[in-house]
Amino acid sequence: MSLRDIPVRTLADAPTTLAELTGDRAVLVVNVASKCGLTPQYTGLVQLQQTYGPRGFTVVGVPCNQFMGQEPGSAEEIQEFCSTTYGVDFPLLEKADVNGDDRHPLYGTLTQTPDADGEAGDIQWNFEKFLLGRDGEVLARFRPGVEPQDPAVVAAIEKAIS
Repeated sequence: MSLRDIPVRTLADAPTTLAELTGDRAVLVVNVASKCGLTPQYTGLVQLQQTYGPRGFTVVGVPCNQFMGQEPGSAEEIQEFCSTTYGVDFPLLEKADVNGDDRHPLYGTLTQTPDADGEAGDIQWNFEKFLLGRDGEVLARFRPGVEPQDPAVVAAIEKAIS
């Protein structure tokens, strides 16, 4: 099964897949949180969506409460926070575990991908990013401290959509 075909649910609790949700776009999957020191990365993610969305790209946010309880809200609270505070207009999935025994199957596959240093395995913190090509293959993994506007992220997106 392709990553794009793994069942997911939207933040509004509708069943879907990345393929249905994003079409044949390149996708940046990011585990997000509303009460984290890295939460301002939403600004950069929205900018990526605005810049590259028209060219066949989308961000998909996956709220996660596994890191010090930094995403405690309900689906409605998360949606309200994201849209009013940061103007998030990209898809958000339901809150999910990204590590451990209850890890979402999407992350079971994503975490097998190594980062730029060759390290695979568990998600380190909120705002870890995975770039998927239009075919659903994982092209790159960026750890939480890598900002959305980092030249490596931008170059990878440019290559994925060209």
